[in-house]
Amino acid sequence: MHVSQAHYLPVTPLLFTFLVVIAAGLLILIQLNVLRYAYMRLGLSSGGAFVLLIGSLAGSYFNIPVAALPEQHVVSGEIVRFFGMDYVVPHVVQWPGTIIAVNVGGAVIPTLMSFYLLLRYELWGRGIIATAIVAAIIHAVANPVPGLGIAVPVFAPALITAIAAFLLSREYAPQLAYIAGSMGTLIGADLTNLDKVAGLGAPIASIGGAGTFDGIFLTGILAVLMASITTRPLRTASR
Repeated sequence: MHVSQAHYLPVTPLLFTFLVVIAAGLLILIQLNVLRYAYMRLGLSSGGAFVLLIGSLAGSYFNIPVAALPEQHVVSGEIVRFFGMDYVVPHVVQWPGTIIAVNVGGAVIPTLMSFYLLLRYELWGRGIIATAIVAAIIHAVANPVPGLGIAVPVFAPALITAIAAFLLSREYAPQLAYIAGSMGTLIGADLTNLDKVAGLGAPIASIGGAGTFDGIFLTGILAVLMASITTRPLRTASR
């Protein structure tokens, strides 16, 4: 197995460019103080917001292999279309089967950020409930896609997350949106469907990568937008 082949953009260049444009626009608005308050509500400085956005985008290229499924025929070098979105199946050589990997931008960074929010705002109870709700619904709409792995409709995580977060807490809706949208999608789409990956012929089944990265990234954007419109001041401590 060539580890370097595990690194690739999870979406087509056109879609990735679209996500970059969104991130660049947010960074400009932060510098103009338009969205600085929103990121402050999420517990981030402007520098932290820059690291989160750029780290998520750049990190989406990198996958950390953690396991390998038995050797089988795999799909290679194709574009798979699902729910109107195009996803990249990397071109591979001498591949042993399906590699289970963890995507840095779509899994590692969102998980670290989610735990930071859980700790900072002591949202363990509501965070677990919101994550469980999102995970259950995402699991129901997730689809095994040959050559790709597990995929969900791109806007599903953001929409489901917004509803669950507002129902549980308007005050902490932005934080809950990020936590539940990220962790709920990873659990509901990827982790609970690992048993279905073996027969899909995907060279890499990336947790938080192709099929789910765009939804997780847009959920992070949603959390910022929610923070910008929910103006109720945060209490210094809440359980």
